[in-house]
Amino acid sequence: MDLNYFQTFREVAVRQSFTKAAEELGYAQSSVTTQIQKLEKIYQVKLFERYNNNKIRLTSAGEELFLLSGQLLEIFEHSQEKLTKQGGGSLTIATMDSLASYFLPAPIQTTRKQYPELGIRLQTDREDMILQKVREGEADVGLILANASSETGLQWITIREEPLVLIVNTDHSLAHKQKIELSDLADEEWIMPEDTCNYRQLLERVLRTNGIPYKVGLELGSPEAIKRSIMAGSGISLLPQMTAMDEIRREELAVLPLDHGEFRLEIQLVIHTRKWVSHALRQFIANLGAKQTEW
Repeated sequence: MDLNYFQTFREVAVRQSFTKAAEELGYAQSSVTTQIQKLEKIYQVKLFERYNNNKIRLTSAGEELFLLSGQLLEIFEHSQEKLTKQGGGSLTIATMDSLASYFLPAPIQTTRKQYPELGIRLQTDREDMILQKVREGEADVGLILANASSETGLQWITIREEPLVLIVNTDHSLAHKQKIELSDLADEEWIMPEDTCNYRQLLERVLRTNGIPYKVGLELGSPEAIKRSIMAGSGISLLPQMTAMDEIRREELAVLPLDHGEFRLEIQLVIHTRKWVSHALRQFIANLGAKQTEW
């Protein structure tokens, strides 16, 4: 059973409202309701009495669980702190494919050396699902390419800026121009990541805003597939610079010299505002390059 259920239960009890508890925790109200229902199913009791005016209060069983859950969570926090100091516990990171492959290996390996007993799980997903996992407590932290947000319940920490580069086959007609303009991209065929990808959305917004016609020839699910497709044929793509640096150095791909201020995003670490930060998690965040004054 997820101990977050007890934290949610206590928040509902204190605030006497599912809605207010959801706002405080940064969860969807449906998630709060589901967690309480699961607790009631596990214990086979009703924890709250509900009234027609939307008021709720603890049942006698709920009052008993309120006392016990406080003791349980306190014991858990102490045990978690103790185990973390010894290097145990687990760390779940939700992120996108490009960051999992090209940014995270080094800080993860550094953290593993510092905490040999720490279990690290890396889950790759779409940006919206990454945020949902952090909101719902399924992941300790999320890492995405985006611009900072003020979304309620989540803290956004900028790790660094990541340039985006236009890449083509070295034989492409635009590959050897000294400088190109957006207008040079008119009617070119693009190899795009999936439509939920932040940098695809950014690219399409720039092209539409500037009246540049374009067509999507291929839609592929990973930077690796996009690079290999371009090296094998034609097309243009926009990718984070880190994903293509090796191929650019080996002159297997060419970068189009387009200077456009919008073609950049930031590596953002996302963490729930109420997340308990263990020693291992704190060290991992530091290994990413985040300044301690930012979190």
